[in-house]
Amino acid sequence: MTRIDDISTPRRTKEIIQRHGFSFKKSLGQNFLIDQNILFKIVEAADLDKEKGALEIGPGIGALTEKLAQTANRVTAVEIDQRLIPILQEVLEPYPNVSVHHGDVLKVDLHELFRNYFSGVSKVSVVANLPYYVTTPILMKLLEEKLPLENIVVMIQKEVAVRMAASPGSKDYGSLSIAVQYYSEPKLVCTVPHTVFIPQPNVESAVIRLKVRDKPPVEVDDEKHFFEVVHASFAQRRKTIANNLKSRFFPGEGRERLEQLLQEAEIEPSRRGETLSIEEYARLSSVLLRAGVR
Repeated sequence: MTRIDDISTPRRTKEIIQRHGFSFKKSLGQNFLIDQNILFKIVEAADLDKEKGALEIGPGIGALTEKLAQTANRVTAVEIDQRLIPILQEVLEPYPNVSVHHGDVLKVDLHELFRNYFSGVSKVSVVANLPYYVTTPILMKLLEEKLPLENIVVMIQKEVAVRMAASPGSKDYGSLSIAVQYYSEPKLVCTVPHTVFIPQPNVESAVIRLKVRDKPPVEVDDEKHFFEVVHASFAQRRKTIANNLKSRFFPGEGRERLEQLLQEAEIEPSRRGETLSIEEYARLSSVLLRAGVR
């Protein structure tokens, strides 16, 4: 049931914005969520309880933060916009389990933040309505730094969410799909219309849950090399994997050696990058490394 003082109601959101004279900055991708049902779906997908912690990125005026505070043991919110800090401190004052941290999450030492704010909680999840213009850099930082995370549940642009969850052979499958699926198990939670935001974005949104893996689904000898092979394979989607890999790893050489290595990896040179599974990319990376191809 919606309470009169819920931050996320349209009436309360507008009241807070007007009272503080807040103006939206398009450059920061600020779109505040004003729908209770979507908020509940986000929090439910994170599987939080009173033993767990939540890290929120870009809390805005605290609509999602409030729901997290009511569900989790401890909540830390990182907000880049200094103008929002006093607003957050005011509206979240009833919740002593919330800490607001001013900073750019791409520059914050996340391991230190975890030590400072989440010692003593059983598990931590990231839960956020992310600014769309920095979605991928933020998510890749969270995944690549191998933080002790259980889930990452985020509202992002629908097109990007679909790419993250895409399967081999589909038009949406690419290097982002493989990178996300190497570190996590993605699942689309729901799509979100643009009408539930103030101001309304120009694109459709979606909530996606990334269940962080204890270990990757494939073994690779060199992660950096593995991802270089993946990125090279998608350099030009219309080209075959042989042509893309030749441009990156065999410039100025003939095709014979490359095709021999592809056959060794049990991959037909005429295939395109979007048809290969993550297992095939791991095998290909291993074969190239053994052959001294970097």
